[in-house]
Amino acid sequence: MKGFEDRFSELQADMISICMEYVEDRADKVFIYASCEEGMVSGKFFYLINNQYVKCHKVNDALENGEESYDVSPERMFKVLQIIGEDIEEIEILCKEYERDMPTEMKLIYDAKSGKFQAEYKYDLIHTNDDIKTADDFADEWFEEIKNNNL
Repeated sequence: MKGFEDRFSELQADMISICMEYVEDRADKVFIYASCEEGMVSGKFFYLINNQYVKCHKVNDALENGEESYDVSPERMFKVLQIIGEDIEEIEILCKEYERDMPTEMKLIYDAKSGKFQAEYKYDLIHTNDDIKTADDFADEWFEEIKNNNL
């Protein structure tokens, strides 16, 4: 029987996998922002492709001459977001089952070239305590931070 850590890792790997599938495994890095607070689940994903940081709907902007375009149809993008959301909900169920704290914020980075995976978790309320910003705003801020610092 799989334990908490194994299942938690599998769910994170599933998020990475679906995001890599979205770009046909043609990304240098994938970044996933996942949020779960007060019953609200949110996720966003973006990439480093050809040394350009791009949001999921802009991946074709990073292509070089002759590279095949990505299918960035809304249906595909929403399917990825749906799967990320389902994985976040599964993590929440898993945490309850094992009586563990559920992260309110997860920042996942997968380096496809090296195979390295990084994760940062927060457990305090983030967007719930902010009168103005939503989870999407925090995800956008992280994108800008990643892009500006070449992470």
